[in-house]
Amino acid sequence: MDINGLMSTMLSKDTLKGLGKLTGTSQKGVKGVLASALPSMLSGAKAQADSTDTASGFVKALSDHAKDDTTDIGSFISGIDINDGSKIINHLLGSGASGAAKEAAEAAGVKETKANNILSAAAPLLMSLIGQQVSSGSNSSSNNASGISGLMGSLLGSGDVTSLISGIAGGKKTGLLGSIMGLFGK
Repeated sequence: MDINGLMSTMLSKDTLKGLGKLTGTSQKGVKGVLASALPSMLSGAKAQADSTDTASGFVKALSDHAKDDTTDIGSFISGIDINDGSKIINHLLGSGASGAAKEAAEAAGVKETKANNILSAAAPLLMSLIGQQVSSGSNSSSNNASGISGLMGSLLGSGDVTSLISGIAGGKKTGLLGSIMGLFGK
């Protein structure tokens, strides 16, 4: 899976429907929150892989999440632990987690508590998809901090993530989504 596949899965109809049902939010609201926050989440994942302080824990977390079966997105999402997802968001976004949720909520027109829940529910899926990418095929030998950092760099560097998400989501690059463009050099 490349960045296109990752984003297509994260913003697929099944994902939006499942996250909407889990969080009590419309699919449109879920889509808006994810389109706004996914660039930050991916950037946070890369930062986790790049940091000597967090890389080994991140490698272990990806390895653990890679074992999750995501072939049936609806079933996977119905079993998500939002509290675990909240911990993932705090690792990925650090002190920026509340700001990202607030901006995503504003961009999507949902309450901030709903945006927090959507991000917390989406985080385990994102970790599973990245973990599966890391452990698949030729990437399986890269299941260490430097290998994952390189993989994250190649995933993020393979295209304009913000434009890709905007295109998949059918939205405009506004708010947090527009401001994140600088993080990816586009």
